[in-house]
Formats: sequence, structure tokens, C-alpha cells
Amino acid sequence: MKWVVLAIILFLVPYTFLTLHYRKPGPAYRPYEDMKERANTARLLSAGFQRITLPTRLPADSEIVISPAAVAAGPGGLPDELRANLISTPLLPVDVLRVSAGATASARLPYPVQFTCTTPDDKQHLAGAELYVRDDQIVITPDFELLAGGLLARSRETLIQLTIPPATLKPGRYRVTLAGRNSSRSWTLQVH
Repeated sequence: MKWVVLAIILFLVPYTFLTLHYRKPGPAYRPYEDMKERANTARLLSAGFQRITLPTRLPADSEIVISPAAVAAGPGGLPDELRANLISTPLLPVDVLRVSAGATASARLPYPVQFTCTTPDDKQHLAGAELYVRDDQIVITPDFELLAGGLLARSRETLIQLTIPPATLKPGRYRVTLAGRNSSRSWTLQVH
């Protein structure tokens, strides 16, 4: 029996050291998700889109914007050219109700966008957001995910703040669309 214990110890100690020392940092390789992500990126780039993942947060109170943009209601869904180039479309909110964003921005400063949206039920919560830029068009797609098990969101109406990082947008005039399933919101942004 002592030889079995000794063999196990002689095998486990080097194996544990080698595993911890040479392990790849970050998440494990997920073949399906990684290949889908690569294909999605290649299709978007060939269509002229640039995709940026936006930091999101759920603030307790809404913030006041000094020079707000004139926000108009628009049709729901993704623009046709973007939808045609996405492999999997995000789970958009049902309606984008209110948007608070500035009419101008500096290319060297972050640009915050705060909005209120609704979900179809209380079994979804915010998973993240993506920004797609093509020429003078910007499309922001908040992405929701289904809650697992018996978990429920507090409310169907959610206040979300997105931040476009500095040096993301080049100086110029853009038409920004915040996509929702049934209704979207759009405004004009001047970047200096």
C-alpha cells in the first residue's frame, strides 16, 4: 500500500505544479462560441462595420445632460445592413422609452448615453451592449439575457447608462440609433 501512496504523491505533485504553472489565463477554449465570434467579426469587417463593446451600468438615478440632443422615435429592430451581417442578433429591449445624451462630444472624452427601456417580462436582465459604426451611422444595441431558474428582475423598466470610450469616434457628424425591438430612438451627434 505504501508504494501506491508514494506513486500517487510522485505523480500528483509534478502534475499539479505543471498544470498551475502553464495553464492558459482567462476562460477555457469554447470552440463553438469562439468560431461564431470570429465569423461574426469577419462578416462585420467585410461589410464596413466596426464593433465596440460598451461598458454598461445600472445607475440608481438619472443624470442631467447640459446640452441634450433632440431625440426622435424611430422604427424598431436593427437596420437591414447590420441585421444581414450579424450571425446571431442580440436580444433587444421591447421599447426604448427615453434617452438622455449630449448633442456634442469630444473625441478625447467618454460620451455617456443614459436611457430607459422595457423588457417583455421580468425574466430578462442586461447582459451588455455593442456599438456598431459604419461611415456616419452609429447603431447601439443593448443585449439582454434570460435569467436562469426562478430568478426574476425587479422591474420590466430598466434605467441603463452606456459609456462610449474616448478615441472611439473620429471627429464628424453621426446619426446615432439606439435599437429596440418595437421602437428605437435616434439623434444627431457632433464629435469634435
